[in-house]
Amino acid sequence: MTQAIAPRARTLVLLFLAALAALLLGAGPAAAHAALTGSDPAQGTVVDTAPTQVSLTFSEKVATTDGSLRVLDPKGKRVDTGRPANVSGTTYAVQLHAGLPDGTYTVTYQVVSEDSHPVSGAYTFSIGAPSPTSVAVSGQEVGGGVVGGLYGFGRYLSYAGYIVLVGGAAFVLACWPRGTSVRAVQRLVVSGWLALTGATLFLLLLRGSYTGSGKVADVFDLNLLGDVLQTKAGAALVSRLLLLAAAALFIAVLFGAYDKRDDEEKRDLTFGLAIGGTVVAAGLAASWAMAEHASTGLQPGIAMPVDVLHLLAVATWLGGLATLLVALYRAPADQPVEATAVRRFSTVAFGSVVALVATGTYQSWRQLGSWSAFTDTRYGQLLLVKIGLVALLVGVASISRRWTGRLAGTGAAGARASVAAGAGVGAGVGVGAGKTASAGSGNGGAGAGAGKGAGTEAGKKQGTAKPGAGKQGAAKQGAAEEPGGAGTGAVGTERAAQLARQRAAEDAARQKRLRDADPHRFGLRRSVLAEAGVAVVLLAVTTALTSTEPGRTEQDAKAATAASSSSSSSGTGSSAGALTLDMPFDAGGTNGKGVVSVDLDPARTGGNEMHVYVTRPNGRAFDVPEVKVALTLESKGIGPLPVAPDHVTTGHWSASGVQIPLAGEWKIAVTVRTSDIDQVTVSKNAQIG
Repeated sequence: MTQAIAPRARTLVLLFLAALAALLLGAGPAAAHAALTGSDPAQGTVVDTAPTQVSLTFSEKVATTDGSLRVLDPKGKRVDTGRPANVSGTTYAVQLHAGLPDGTYTVTYQVVSEDSHPVSGAYTFSIGAPSPTSVAVSGQEVGGGVVGGLYGFGRYLSYAGYIVLVGGAAFVLACWPRGTSVRAVQRLVVSGWLALTGATLFLLLLRGSYTGSGKVADVFDLNLLGDVLQTKAGAALVSRLLLLAAAALFIAVLFGAYDKRDDEEKRDLTFGLAIGGTVVAAGLAASWAMAEHASTGLQPGIAMPVDVLHLLAVATWLGGLATLLVALYRAPADQPVEATAVRRFSTVAFGSVVALVATGTYQSWRQLGSWSAFTDTRYGQLLLVKIGLVALLVGVASISRRWTGRLAGTGAAGARASVAAGAGVGAGVGVGAGKTASAGSGNGGAGAGAGKGAGTEAGKKQGTAKPGAGKQGAAKQGAAEEPGGAGTGAVGTERAAQLARQRAAEDAARQKRLRDADPHRFGLRRSVLAEAGVAVVLLAVTTALTSTEPGRTEQDAKAATAASSSSSSSGTGSSAGALTLDMPFDAGGTNGKGVVSVDLDPARTGGNEMHVYVTRPNGRAFDVPEVKVALTLESKGIGPLPVAPDHVTTGHWSASGVQIPLAGEWKIAVTVRTSDIDQVTVSKNAQIG
């Protein structure tokens, strides 16, 4: 049986490695989930006077260190004063030395986004006039190289381990309680636990280098490991390890005490194990949800529990599928997986697919935000591939359901007949052996028994098992009086054991032939094997999705970059660069506090691009119903000039072609309405033009 399975196992392993290599090698550096949406000075601009600071605005909050934001002069020397500060919301600034000379300056940044992924990049601006620079801005992406590849493999292994662990345990408890005594199933579930535990420790070691230098030598730097433990991602990995300790206890009970109970006691234990296992499985899923995509962006309070449910549905479906595959191929012939167990799993898998589609639809809307993001962003393209694979998997699963129906219906009857026939053959052999021995005994010697039994294994065993004296001893010795038949008891015992093993092997081979002769079971095995192959690739695509910048964020970043580039290219040497104003507000009522930021680019006379961002005090996007802006030049009696920005996404409004007729000190007033009855107007003065 092992030899027959080996080619299929090798095929699955090769498929897994090929899919993994294609995704990891094709992805390059890990895509970041926070994007740079604004900067002051803006990319490529030329400012008349040296700024006192450089500020960067990201799409979400980021973690910074002393070297996260650096400003370099044309010769590559740092001109900033140190660690950047969070000036408001998602805007971070670093102070510059006074008296900077004219020339082109390079801004580099390397931070960690709120969903645990590294973000890096670089751009230039000039003071007075552009100049040659010796600073290279290429190769600024982090999360790539050998460490990035290893980190991606660790993520894949952790997801695979979780799926096998949770799905295998769920399959045994909900569908096949007898499976707790099958060694192959036990090994599969324990392997899932070992894979998840090893991958978690592996990711914990890699984390510091992955988000920092990217050097393999830094993997075992204990100082970096200490820094990682203080981050949200590090805390999530440690929490996962603690929950895995509880999972180890669950496995010990499931395959230990539970397996040794009778059916009635098992029913009593099943409920407790189901509750405890669900809590541990949900906790493990939450260790991903609280540190990655779901924890930031739009509606995190809804997104995190939805993400947990999504992971549980995936594990129940694909992990149960893997366990069913092992049961169909590796379960002993006397412990085959019953048709009722397959039928139960078919029902459970259908419910998992429904939950998967519902939660996946919400996640897709949350991460994409528009139909165009399906084709215009890498996240959307990968999501289309995933949707196609899920559809293919459901199609193959429908074939498995048909085989299940046949196995449970007419196929089951055929299977029962085959098994009954096998049992009859086995029983006949045993009975025949017994009768032969009896006959031999009744005739006063084993020779007659051997003649009637035609040399059956039972007769042989009786002939060599125990030399005895008298009439009964002669019967047990059998016709053997073969040359040397009066050997020692030790030789006879060894021969008996050899014959017993031989007979057991023959019985197992016969039962396997009978089992494999059932066309319905054979068809089910092949369709489940095909499902498992598709699931391997699906898991690889899902892992790549979790390390890819969401389409909504990517499109917002592209829009901001395009607006900045357009403004820069249309400006002149006298451009003052982008203007950013941050104004705290309190509209009253429940959750009425926040910060409104106004970006005006290039902040000069003529047409300007305006972006308005509204965030809560903790920096998260604030979904308010309405934002209005008014511009007033009080010294000239101009205004207020109303601006009605368009709503782009949660907490973000924009307006194009905002006209500034004259240079001067303008009052920028922003009205924020937080509910039907609560609104407030805040303002600031700024020099424009």
